[in-house]
Amino acid sequence: MDKRIITAALTGAIHTPSMSPYLPIRPEQLIEGAVRVHDAGAAAADILVRKPETGFPNADQGIYRGIAEQVKKRCDIILCFTTEGRLGEPVENRVQVLPLACR
Repeated sequence: MDKRIITAALTGAIHTPSMSPYLPIRPEQLIEGAVRVHDAGAAAADILVRKPETGFPNADQGIYRGIAEQVKKRCDIILCFTTEGRLGEPVENRVQVLPLACR
């Protein structure tokens, strides 16, 4: 049997809540989304953290950490954290999420 690796992108960098009411922007929505795609057979989830108030990309390391901890308690999906955060985010901030996804 051929094997496949399925990655689910839960958000996108350019999408905003005005484009779709289904865009997950709160941490609990991203956590639930990652668990749901795992249960559906995905091996990895790509996650871009957003500001819950605006829906725009955010590099808040505490939010990334909280999402990683909660997802890993519930399933063993590979987390691919998008490190761009927001336009112009310094590289030293962007790379801070990498150890979180490697647990």
